[in-house]
Amino acid sequence: MTIQTTRRRFLAGTGMAAAAASLSLPAFAQTKPKLRFSAVFSEQDIRAEMMKQFAGSIAGDFTFEGYYGGNLFKQGTELVAIQRGNLEMGNIAPQDISKQIPAWSILTAAYLFRDADHLTKFFASAPGAEMKKMADDQLGIHILGPTYFGARQVGLKPNKKINTPADLAGIKLRMPPGEAWQFLGESLGANPTAMAYAEVYTGLQTGAIDGQDNPLPNVENMKFYEVMSQIVLTSHLVGFDLLTVSSKVWKGMSADQQKRFQAAANSAIDFSAKKHQAREKELLDLFKSKGLQIYTPDQAAFRKFAQQKYLTSALAKDWPKGMVDKINAL
Repeated sequence: MTIQTTRRRFLAGTGMAAAAASLSLPAFAQTKPKLRFSAVFSEQDIRAEMMKQFAGSIAGDFTFEGYYGGNLFKQGTELVAIQRGNLEMGNIAPQDISKQIPAWSILTAAYLFRDADHLTKFFASAPGAEMKKMADDQLGIHILGPTYFGARQVGLKPNKKINTPADLAGIKLRMPPGEAWQFLGESLGANPTAMAYAEVYTGLQTGAIDGQDNPLPNVENMKFYEVMSQIVLTSHLVGFDLLTVSSKVWKGMSADQQKRFQAAANSAIDFSAKKHQAREKELLDLFKSKGLQIYTPDQAAFRKFAQQKYLTSALAKDWPKGMVDKINAL
């Protein structure tokens, strides 16, 4: 009797344990790794749309949390947040990478890439792989690809006509903080002034700055056109950031997951680039209708001035040998 009772209790206990285990297994299986993503662009930006598309594509493997407008981490701090394990993904400016890897300053130089296609070809090439590996080995970040957001143009509040770099002398041109960004402003002939992206509208409004340089879609998103009188089509920099994931997260994926993850990134990046290119063309007419003067300066003079500035600067000594020629040859 005692044996039978004990046996019944044992069977009941194991049955309950098995039932509990069976209940807990699906819950565990549904727990997906969390990917926190931070970017300075607003939720109205085309790139936010890009990230939502990407999030949908990886939903089977990860739980994606997107933070926009610098609400989680301020501009320029995303890279360090990934390195410290406080963030899994970010849209990182090449200028921020160059702060830690001086050789990367080559990718921040004015008039280096011809257009969005040239940019894409570079990052898919052997020289591009060399630069990405450098970031992986030294910084612990895996670069999925470049997120093109338009050619950077100079937008000014003053009515002064700009034709050559000499015309920008004394102009307080807002540039993001950081040596590479400030040097870019100098390479245009302007007086670069460091200011956070979110402060630019007020800066133009109050006269703290005379101008800013951004691609046209950014000018629309942030409504900078409301406090500007003109746009000078210098096209001095193919604007791009880098869709980046922590190397730790990347290496923790299976080969199949990595393949799906990269395919999702490629598709989203391509969508965003094409949409930005189409929008750039549309915005020229929009801004003209709002009363802004839009014209093309002597781009050859700007290109010559900028390239000379870079090649004779301290930045160029850190550039990988022959990299400029490899980029030009693509």
